[in-house]
Amino acid sequence: MTHDHDLDLRPTAAQTEAALNPPPGRTGGDLVVETLAGLGASTVFGLPGQHALGLFDALRRSDLRYVGLRVENNAGFAADAYGRVTGEVAPLFLSTGPGALTSLAALQEAAAASAPVLTVVSQVPVAGLGGGRHGYLHELRDQQAAFRDVVKSVHTVRTQSQIPSAIAAAWESALSAPHGPVYVEIPQDVLLAEATLPQVTAVDATPHELVPRPELTAVAADLLAKAERPVIIAGGGVVRADAAGKLRALAERLDAPVVCTFGGKGAFPWEHPLSLRSWMEDRHVTDFLEDADVLLVVGSGLGELSSNYHTFAPRGRVVQIEADAGKLESNHPALGIHADARLALQALVETVPERTDGTAPARVAEVLKAVRERIESQELTLEQDVLASVRAALPDRAPSFWDMTILAYWAWSAWPGPLHSAQGAGGLGYGFPAALGAAAADPTTPVLAVSGDGGALYSIAELATAKQESLNVTWLIVDDGGYGILRAYMNDTFGQATATELSRPDYVALAESFGVPAVRTSPRTLREDLAAALAAPGPRVVVLPAVLRMFAPTHLG
Repeated sequence: MTHDHDLDLRPTAAQTEAALNPPPGRTGGDLVVETLAGLGASTVFGLPGQHALGLFDALRRSDLRYVGLRVENNAGFAADAYGRVTGEVAPLFLSTGPGALTSLAALQEAAAASAPVLTVVSQVPVAGLGGGRHGYLHELRDQQAAFRDVVKSVHTVRTQSQIPSAIAAAWESALSAPHGPVYVEIPQDVLLAEATLPQVTAVDATPHELVPRPELTAVAADLLAKAERPVIIAGGGVVRADAAGKLRALAERLDAPVVCTFGGKGAFPWEHPLSLRSWMEDRHVTDFLEDADVLLVVGSGLGELSSNYHTFAPRGRVVQIEADAGKLESNHPALGIHADARLALQALVETVPERTDGTAPARVAEVLKAVRERIESQELTLEQDVLASVRAALPDRAPSFWDMTILAYWAWSAWPGPLHSAQGAGGLGYGFPAALGAAAADPTTPVLAVSGDGGALYSIAELATAKQESLNVTWLIVDDGGYGILRAYMNDTFGQATATELSRPDYVALAESFGVPAVRTSPRTLREDLAAALAAPGPRVVVLPAVLRMFAPTHLG
């Protein structure tokens, strides 16, 4: 029995020729590399190890570009950033046991940020699997169990014939909303064995679209149409879905103010008259959001940072659009719409009638004025000047990657535009290796990394990577002699700090020992020195000795 819509599965002449006459010397590693190339991959990140050598040898016979980092966790951060800036899958090759486990913190960040990282990890030979204690190097009882709570999906390979399907299924999972990191496990002997299978020439891994249910968008549209004080919270899901244009169209149609979460920065124009910017940790903004009679939350779970540390208590109706079903109504009762932000916003733009509220821009301006006055009352001129100098030095198109450091916490709220940070999982060491991943994705644009001196030591080895790959990354290290934010937290809580003061190297001399030009700057010369570094080819380091303070929180009462 045939159907008009049956697929034409006949191979082309080129596919038949490649299948019948594969090149000699191929292994299981080649099947991995061929599948990735067939799916559209162009760059692979990673770090070799004994059990994974079949993967890396296969790269030699491919057109894929390999960017090798010095620590597996940093390789994961680089792949995360590549996925964020391109929207494409970033393959990550790692070896068994310690190599794989070292990447877990980076993959947790990729999961929190919905970055599509496809992690291919080797395993001990097939004979050593199953939980027995055979004494293989790097042996774990159940390696994938360590990843299962971190990644989006786990894919297991035990024979070469399973490789193309497993890689394709992982690729599809990584790119289906919500995006995220995935894990593929392949034993050493499977990677090294001669490949008897034909070349992989045709791979299909089309991600699934997450379409909103029309009855739910109809109810949401009715609520927004009848609202007197609608407000929109734009989260990272708007950015990942490339839905900023649709968000702006809906906000202007409703005359609704918009606040962007830290992960959603760039989803709405900073200077727009309806923009509440990103002051999520300010009580004036929290009060404004609580006063909304209908609050539309798009691409955010209203977690700790997006709810002013869970002090936010909405009084009106909440409509939540979220691709991660686990985040729907996880913090507040809502009309939950499980959907990709772009598709759901499109449905609302097409359904909601135009609404005019001449008071909205004035109410937004009043809130921003109150925020500004609160910050100005705390005598934080140094911090504001440093952030302004960094922004003035950075070219408009250049992306920035921020470690967990005081200047980054300022940037979450006050930086006028998009940025990338580790605020999802909150681990140290993200900024510099992530910037390297972005520079590998687009070598024509300078990239900025920002770290504190504590976080910088997590990724200092990657100066060698930056030099070897000639990546256009400028690394700003704010040196305050310790874990600055932890020092402040402990002094505020306990009256004194413990374990926060650090002996650290001369970062300028250390960078120069890697062959990376470096300069020590000051708040007065920061803009000029940073701009010069960003304009120069290859990696640069700028060290700013400064003790910065955070603005006072508003969630403690």
